[in-house]
Amino acid sequence: MYNHLHSFLEHLRLNRNVSVHTVRAYESDLSQFIEFLAVQLGRKSSSVPVSEFEDLAVRAFMAELYRRGVSRSSSARKLAAIRVFGRYLRLEGKIAGDPGALVGTPKLEHKIPAHLEVGEVERLLSMPDATQPLGRRDKAILELFYASGLRLSELVSLDLEDIDLNGRLVRVQGKGGREREVPFHRSAAAAIRAYLKDRTTLIAGINSKQGTSPSVINLARRRNNPLFLNYRGGRLSTRSVDRLVRRYVSECGDRLGISPHALRHSFATHLLERGADLRAIQELLGHARLSTTQRYTHVNAAQLLSLYKKTHPRA
Repeated sequence: MYNHLHSFLEHLRLNRNVSVHTVRAYESDLSQFIEFLAVQLGRKSSSVPVSEFEDLAVRAFMAELYRRGVSRSSSARKLAAIRVFGRYLRLEGKIAGDPGALVGTPKLEHKIPAHLEVGEVERLLSMPDATQPLGRRDKAILELFYASGLRLSELVSLDLEDIDLNGRLVRVQGKGGREREVPFHRSAAAAIRAYLKDRTTLIAGINSKQGTSPSVINLARRRNNPLFLNYRGGRLSTRSVDRLVRRYVSECGDRLGISPHALRHSFATHLLERGADLRAIQELLGHARLSTTQRYTHVNAAQLLSLYKKTHPRA
């Protein structure tokens, strides 16, 4: 089954136009499933036959996830991966049925993601020390996060040419390879401009220390020109950005569980509160389905009462 898994992952990369993160998630979830089957059969993972891909095996795996206390959302994601893999194997003529389709999806709990109020966002954006180079970089990151509602992976993947400061637009390669342009405001543009001076100085200093020739520098810039750099001149990782956002949040208040994703949710929530159309928010966030956008946004009771009074004929 492992050989078929490798072929399946290659099929995803070449034909489905999915992101590297999605392929990695499929590989992790399906490897867990195969390893579970190996334990059940008393065999090595590499020798599990594809004939063991049956609905009873899938049910047993889901039951094991439940016993381990794996969240419903994670279990549902793993089951979705198993279903896609099963359909691939059926199309390839390796199995006859569709085992994953015979297993019910765990009922998900729809929780409202954490978000910041407008005043809390203002405090957060003022936290970085703008007198220091790394502080100016961090301010640019926070400003762009809140101004555009980007995903964490989208922000760290940005290259310098993806930013149009004059038009105040950022070009984003989202999930499924879908490209979109998202506007940002003047405050974010000013923060990015201030940071770009430090970025140029940082790159020049690193290249001079390494003795890199101008031709090599120009070639590297064309191939890989990340917008946000670490102090070594490399692309900032998702882990580093996640850590710095959480640090600034903890420094400006006692809120817990506020991540870069919470800034994305705050972006959508504040737009909705000020009358933005849900369909427009969907486009800005890069969601394929409107139902996904609805989970990112919420309307509080006061808003509902105000809307009711304004719109109901007899209110």
